[in-house]
Amino acid sequence: MGVAAKIKAKEVSMEEALWKSADKLRGSVEPSEYKHVVLSLFFLKFASDKFEAQRSKIIADGMEKFADNIAFYTKDNVFYLPQQSRWTYIMENAKQDDIALKIDTALFTIEKTNPILKGALPDNYYSRLQIDTVKLASLLDEINKIDTTKDKENDIIGRMYEYFLSKFAIAEGKGKGEFYTPKTIVNLIAELIEPYDGTLYDEAVA
Repeated sequence: MGVAAKIKAKEVSMEEALWKSADKLRGSVEPSEYKHVVLSLFFLKFASDKFEAQRSKIIADGMEKFADNIAFYTKDNVFYLPQQSRWTYIMENAKQDDIALKIDTALFTIEKTNPILKGALPDNYYSRLQIDTVKLASLLDEINKIDTTKDKENDIIGRMYEYFLSKFAIAEGKGKGEFYTPKTIVNLIAELIEPYDGTLYDEAVA
């Protein structure tokens, strides 16, 4: 098998990776918790991918001395990630016994470094879940396969959240249409209304 074939074999769709991620959690947490467990890990990878891309751009522009200047990230709406919050660090330590603590520390550090995120990220969540280290490492491996840079509309986190709602809303005792507005319905409403400007407001998310 050639190099190109090997690379292609490793590529998976976001949906496939998310489904496999959820599968890793079976028996460890309730289905209603799946999206919460995966979302924060996915955010870590998404934020880290954005950070690394911005860091590379800063260096490529000949401003390497500003590669750790927070202002050079926030000006382009990119979160600055300290070393212990970067996805590469998490993956390097994925099989360590204290990986849950390292994930909690990463989330805490990101929030502390970026005040705009205050109160938005879970606090000491993964340590409290007490997921088996092997399962957590396997979950990280699945999320690591998702290429967040392919989403040109920067709505990949919204797509991920919608995926989990559509798959597991019933498991939470909710009808899908009661819990959120399915994307197909949103698209239909938009086509019927034919808005030419302004913002569409969905009362289901109020």
